[in-house]
Formats: sequence, C-alpha cells, structure tokens
Amino acid sequence: MARPRRIRRIFFQPGVTYFKPAGVSMMHLQETVLSFDELEAIRLIDSERMEQSKAGKKMKISQSTLSRLLRDGRKKLAEAIVNGQAIKIQGGNFKMVQPRGRGLGMGRGRVLGGRGRMGGVAAGPGGICKCPKCGYEEPSVRGQPCMNKKCPKCQSSMIRG
Repeated sequence: MARPRRIRRIFFQPGVTYFKPAGVSMMHLQETVLSFDELEAIRLIDSERMEQSKAGKKMKISQSTLSRLLRDGRKKLAEAIVNGQAIKIQGGNFKMVQPRGRGLGMGRGRVLGGRGRMGGVAAGPGGICKCPKCGYEEPSVRGQPCMNKKCPKCQSSMIRG
C-alpha cells in the first residue's frame, strides 16, 4: 500500500487560471492542466529565485518532491507553448497558507479555509482593494470581495490591501 501524499502548502493563488493562444478558437484548443502545487514550485524557484531546499521546506515537502513538481510543471508549460495548447491551472494536493511575519503584504499571516463564509479571507468592514500590478487603491465595499473587482487602470484582478 502506497504512503498517502503530503498536503503541499502554497502561498499564492493566481487571479487568472486560464491562458490560451491568441487567435485560436476554444473549440480547436487542447488543454494542458497545471496543478496549483506545480505552479507554486515554479513560482518559488523561477520567479522568487528560492533554493530548492528552502522552497521544499516552505511547502512542507522534501526537496526531491519539489524537484519532481518543478520538472513536471515546467514540462507541461513547455509542451503547451510549443504545441499551442491552452494552460488551465487547477487541482493538486495543497492547502492555501499565508506566511507569518511583518510587512509581508496581502494574504499572509494565517491558514485559509473553513472560517467564515468567505473562507477566512474577508477582513471585515473597511480596508482597501489594491491592484497588485499597478498599485491602484480604492476603498473596499462591504459585500463586494476585492478579488471580484477589476482595476480601472489596467484591468487586473484586485486584492485586499
């Protein structure tokens, strides 16, 4: 009997989870599915320039498991780009986590899931919605999650600031 998979910790959820080649209709596209844990491995190593051993500890998995996630995720991305396929980000064996510490920005500090109807993300009345790309800010409106708003300047999804 195989050992059960460890739940991978991820610290980032993209605002966009589907990418497709321009000028190709959806009915003619094949999809490549990239899991959230593969995306997190790619983000930590390639975007954040973190060492594999540190990234593995952060995700609470071994360095060799992180290396496999990284290899599989990069292979999927390369094949999708080379073959003109859509990339869909979904699934995986993960738990969304917010890192602890001061000055770490949005979405950090506690584990999400199961708390409140908004999954622990809502911070109550007040606050701001912020664009992660251009930095535009606007007051948060009660009952309207920031992640459902688009930035009026660059059309990116907003985050709780």
